[in-house]
Amino acid sequence: MKILMAGGTGFVGSYLAARLLKDGHEVTILIRSSEEARGISSGVSFVQGNPTQRGAWQEAIRNHDALINLAGAPIFTKWTDEQKRAIRESRVSTTRNIVEGIETNLEKSFVLFSTSAVGYYGFHEDEELTESSPPGDDFLATVASEWEGEALKAQQKGARVAITRFGIVLGAGGGALGQMIPLFKKFVGGPIGSGRQWFSWVHTQDLTEAFLFLLKHPELSGPVNVCSPNPVRNKDLAKALGEALHRPSFVPAPGFMIKLVLGEFGSVILKGQRVLPRRLLESGFVFQHPEIREALKSVVHA
Repeated sequence: MKILMAGGTGFVGSYLAARLLKDGHEVTILIRSSEEARGISSGVSFVQGNPTQRGAWQEAIRNHDALINLAGAPIFTKWTDEQKRAIRESRVSTTRNIVEGIETNLEKSFVLFSTSAVGYYGFHEDEELTESSPPGDDFLATVASEWEGEALKAQQKGARVAITRFGIVLGAGGGALGQMIPLFKKFVGGPIGSGRQWFSWVHTQDLTEAFLFLLKHPELSGPVNVCSPNPVRNKDLAKALGEALHRPSFVPAPGFMIKLVLGEFGSVILKGQRVLPRRLLESGFVFQHPEIREALKSVVHA
């Protein structure tokens, strides 16, 4: 299958591109400049363009069987008004332009995998959330709803649309652990705030295998939670990471400090949601790293 990826040079994209190539797919990555092509798996092709703007790159969509949209500005930072605009526009505008580039009245099957996040559900306490749960009303939930809405418009052109709602992705070389591991190694790692907030996560191997699974199951469309079936509380995550690194995990980060440093984004860290991948499980997908302790050990010792 010929697959085009937007946002394919990032942390998740690099893992996914390598796995798709291994499975025999042809992978093309949309890049803004030739510098972005450095360090990408050999065998990948490239097309240049800015997905937040219309351009000749949209024509490349018609030469592919699938498009995986991973594009979006980072959220793990303090949210200024400018940053919030970037978070929204990099997702919504990119998705709108991708859908615009999909041929109308498709004569062949085409699938759009559009990334979203478990932040779609907003902040919750112990409630278990599945794909049928309603959206929240905070900033990230509102962005996710609009983001998904743009992607679903591709159905009007005859495309199959799968909305992959990611949990926090755990893998070597970046992501959330890229920020957490250095703190633990310096003996200052531990739970955040009360430590009771739920943490919905997914190992990079399970994330990439989930995409291959969805490619092979055309009956699956709409929202699909891509996260471990075993979310954990933040304090249990900290304990498991400390064990994997052979470091203590008892130095808490007070909630007021998190809010002081991160502002509005601090609420995302201090709250959370308990999300379950019901549709993947009901469809027969088997997680290779369902438990947090084993998953973290595999990442730390990779």
